[in-house]
Amino acid sequence: MRRSKAVTLVDVARLAGVSVATASKALNNRSEVREATKTRVHEAARSLSFEHNAMARSLSRGRSGTVGLLTSDLEGRFSLPILMAAEDAFGADEISVLLSDARGDAIREQRHVRTLAAKQVDALMVVGSLTDARRSLGASLPFPVAYVYTPSDDPSDFSLTPDNVQGGRIAAEHLLSTGRRRIAHVRGLPTAQAARDRALGIDAALTASGVPLEHRTDYGEWTERWGRSATLMLLDTHPEIDAVICDSDQIARGALDALHARGRRVPTDVALIGFDNWELITADTNPPISSVDMNLDLLGRRASELLFAAIDGSPLPTGIERTDCRLVARGTTIP
Repeated sequence: MRRSKAVTLVDVARLAGVSVATASKALNNRSEVREATKTRVHEAARSLSFEHNAMARSLSRGRSGTVGLLTSDLEGRFSLPILMAAEDAFGADEISVLLSDARGDAIREQRHVRTLAAKQVDALMVVGSLTDARRSLGASLPFPVAYVYTPSDDPSDFSLTPDNVQGGRIAAEHLLSTGRRRIAHVRGLPTAQAARDRALGIDAALTASGVPLEHRTDYGEWTERWGRSATLMLLDTHPEIDAVICDSDQIARGALDALHARGRRVPTDVALIGFDNWELITADTNPPISSVDMNLDLLGRRASELLFAAIDGSPLPTGIERTDCRLVARGTTIP
């Protein structure tokens, strides 16, 4: 009996119970995949009569075997882990990646999009460095588009971004679980969507526990200098605080300096937690800083998996999908 639809890598992954990236690595006999998993994936591929030669599949279906990655933050803290995870996932299936950096220039971005369209890429991933919505590239592009970290302002597009409300909630819940009851919040830029969402999550957790927020700064920046000065002012006006949530690890590092300068023991007297889990900062302080991790590599893998499926004919979802953050507890909250 003839199949009405060609078998895809997504079908193999689903039957084997693994991710698309893992299925591809198994079929390519990559060393990082366990033998038992390889066996399961190969058996699934055989049972579905799956043709694994990626280039042959692409050519037979009129595809280029390439995917575009477009960013304006090539040197940034947030986009690189996403791009690396995506490149790894696509590369595992022998799909070439074309990386373009728009450098925050809308005209340059449109030129890159036209170039990628001319090269007939099979899909495009647009990666930003903020969770504030950006302008959509439009619905007329001849390939599926996923907006990652920075969502599109068009609800008919597919966007994938961290759940900063959930991130704020788990930060507050962690402090509450360690017995903290006089919690302050040093914000990043208050107009930033990430800062607003984290405040919502913090407030929700504290309200559910019946614990009022001790203080929240009205002004904010994403800098160590701001974290230092804000915490010094906080200690002057609210000396009773026993915990500080900072909207970034850079702010938290400055806050830690201020706490040390005022003779506050961390975490015995005051606990401290940041956001982003930037290990260059969090792991190199005394004590190391607890932080909420945005799971950036998960964003890259998830977006790649959905684009794999879209290339094979499955429609992308619409709207914004938010992925959970995770707490990484270190010495500033756990003695």
